[in-house]
Amino acid sequence: MADSSAVTVVLLKLVLAPALVVASTLAGRRWGPAVTGALVAFPITAGPVLLVTHVERGPGFTRSAAVAALLGLVALAAFGLVFARLGRLGWVRALTVSWVVVLAIDLVVALRPVPALPALAAALSGTVLALALMPPATAPGTAAPPPAWDLPARALATAALVITLTTAAELLGPLWTGALATFPTAASVIAAFTLAQGGPPASTAVLRGMVSGLFGFAGFCFAVAVLVDALGLLAFLAGVAVAAAVQLAVAALRRRRQPA
Repeated sequence: MADSSAVTVVLLKLVLAPALVVASTLAGRRWGPAVTGALVAFPITAGPVLLVTHVERGPGFTRSAAVAALLGLVALAAFGLVFARLGRLGWVRALTVSWVVVLAIDLVVALRPVPALPALAAALSGTVLALALMPPATAPGTAAPPPAWDLPARALATAALVITLTTAAELLGPLWTGALATFPTAASVIAAFTLAQGGPPASTAVLRGMVSGLFGFAGFCFAVAVLVDALGLLAFLAGVAVAAAVQLAVAALRRRRQPA
């Protein structure tokens, strides 16, 4: 059963992560880079993975996985902050340093189990801090039309990163498995391509949207963690409802803060 669950999770990631990257890229071209970031942060990949975990391994394991995902949002917020701050150095350096920071944070939080409420507090605090320290928003310039190979390249890069991380987790043991489980796969591809094609203002807008979207992601994970024992599969519907409500509230708040 565990082997079946692991294979199913990998297949889900191989399908959903590239699909998320392509869909968020297309949405960003129509509605702007902030929409791309917000979609990347929505639990489109993590939600089905947790659902498979619940079906295969039961509510106890799912609760622990949801709490681990909550803690992983601290690293994801740090990724957005570090990449945005280092964007002027180019995507290779920004991505490398951001990955090192993510792995360091994930390894620290994986050392000791944490209850759901402190994990939520850590995720929300990390998100607020990252938003406060990100570079100020500037209007992105007009980017050149993307080449025909852009979307396939993004999808292939995402799939390759999923395979690499999965293989590394199997080779390096359980501690790294937990650390790599929340690695910002889709966010890395989106951020790197956006920086290369649109420059730091565009990538910062994407990452600011992504980090803002982590409030909804945190709501989803927390709802699943605290409700899955009592509600079973219905906890996932509750999580989606909470995530959507939080995202709508965050979007409304951002609109109110924008100058007229």
